[in-house]
Amino acid sequence: MGSMSTVLVVDDEPIVREIVCGYLQRDGHKTLEASDGEAARDLLEGGDPQLVVLDVMLPGIDGLELCRWIRARSNLPIILLTARGDESDRIVGLELGADDYVTKPFSPRELAARVRTVLRRVEAPRPVGDVVHGELRIDSEAREVLKAGEALELTAREFDLLLFLARHPRRVFSREHLMESVWGYQAAFDTGTVTVHIRRLREKIEDDPSHPAHIETVWGVGYRFRP
Repeated sequence: MGSMSTVLVVDDEPIVREIVCGYLQRDGHKTLEASDGEAARDLLEGGDPQLVVLDVMLPGIDGLELCRWIRARSNLPIILLTARGDESDRIVGLELGADDYVTKPFSPRELAARVRTVLRRVEAPRPVGDVVHGELRIDSEAREVLKAGEALELTAREFDLLLFLARHPRRVFSREHLMESVWGYQAAFDTGTVTVHIRRLREKIEDDPSHPAHIETVWGVGYRFRP
């Protein structure tokens, strides 16, 4: 699953594009390349990639601006490439709707594995049927969330996280468990992406995000969904 998907690799360093594309092609993917944000936008408008590997530091239109542009138009999966020390870029990228990030310098093999995992989860069949908790209605088939009848705008990963928690009400999940179950890979140390996505979900589904009624923090353990 995920073979022959088209992946757009956006990075201003030719050697990075060459190595990443080589690993992705070895996995059976087709690849497109762009060295800056403007060229990437042209490819996104003219082509049909199923995933974008996006460097944050780009000339002209930077990666975060391009991420915002993509999210305004689609739920296309995005994996960010960020410098190891730029935690703020990673957080902003996740808040803009990126699905995942990999820090530079990175292992091309790890990045290829992340691409496989994201594509597998996007393409995998999902349980159908609505999940209803009070005024929240989660339609797994249409991938829509309604709150008191009003549609909420969630990214693909936010939807997956909410659906997973809502399908297991009252059960507490650690960040590591959520990374494995929702993102599809183990992360023994860096689970910050879970924290960011939980915060974004609360801002969208809770009446008072600072005192959440649905997504609770169980201190020292993780999170649970309260119906």
